[in-house]
Amino acid sequence: MDKAGLSLDRMRTFVRVAERGNLSMVAKELGVGQSSVTRHLNELEEAVGVPLLSRTTRRVTLTDEGSRYYTNCLQILRLVEQAADEARDARDAPAGAVRLSCTAALGVMHITRMIFDFQDKHPDIRVDLNLTDQRIDLVREGVDVALRLGPLADSAMKLHALGESQRLLVGAPAYLSARGRPERPADLSRYETVVMSNVAGSDKLLVSSPDGTSLMIPVRGRLRVDHGLAAREALAAGRGIGPTHLWLVHDLLDDGRLEVVLGDYRPSPVPLSLLIAPERAAIARVRLLVDFLAAEVARLPGIRRS
Repeated sequence: MDKAGLSLDRMRTFVRVAERGNLSMVAKELGVGQSSVTRHLNELEEAVGVPLLSRTTRRVTLTDEGSRYYTNCLQILRLVEQAADEARDARDAPAGAVRLSCTAALGVMHITRMIFDFQDKHPDIRVDLNLTDQRIDLVREGVDVALRLGPLADSAMKLHALGESQRLLVGAPAYLSARGRPERPADLSRYETVVMSNVAGSDKLLVSSPDGTSLMIPVRGRLRVDHGLAAREALAAGRGIGPTHLWLVHDLLDDGRLEVVLGDYRPSPVPLSLLIAPERAAIARVRLLVDFLAAEVARLPGIRRS
């Protein structure tokens, strides 16, 4: 076995290719040519003595041996990074990169500014912020921490529950003046509703009454959007009534551009969580960001701790 071919750089390249399944994407991510990625993989396979990857014109997948080798590489790289972090922390402030994924509207409205404050306190930590409403695979995408709205399926990720995001029904004053205010939940079926097309079951609205009874109301809407900021603009423009997170519209409520509708009836709150890739949870800079976000998110309008 040629031990020179088992360098950490080649292991890192192999791990990223295994997770991304695409040589050109990894080359772009690492800032090198695709030929360099291919050479690293070939050298690693030659040193190990077995094929680790199966290559087609469209995709790269792990062989059985590659799958076992990938798991061992993750453990090795995690230990190497933790050792470096611990040595650095003993002498200097934490440094390096943290990759954070966040639902888009929350990221634009609030999380970006939190990161500014975090980096003012920790100037040597770089944060790579990815804004998406898609549920991504943290390991495959190389993400350390993900801020998620909504229920979570069983996951191997480390979970840090932040609480619940409270929701309410809102509408623009001009729209409510022209159409009249709904007096009971059943009236909502006669109004335009701004519908979130990327939310399952958005053609029905589930609200809780003051006595705790759940009511399911069918709703309709000519406008369907797949982004929270688009829903915010549509509601403020008087395109209908809609359920929304308080943190998304609190400023519009404060300045009178939106009003609460049927205040005694609330849509179900939504869980808010931080997911952390297990092999990254012990890294000092990741822990710092997780703790910082947990404290700051708890101060947002409408976030109720569990």
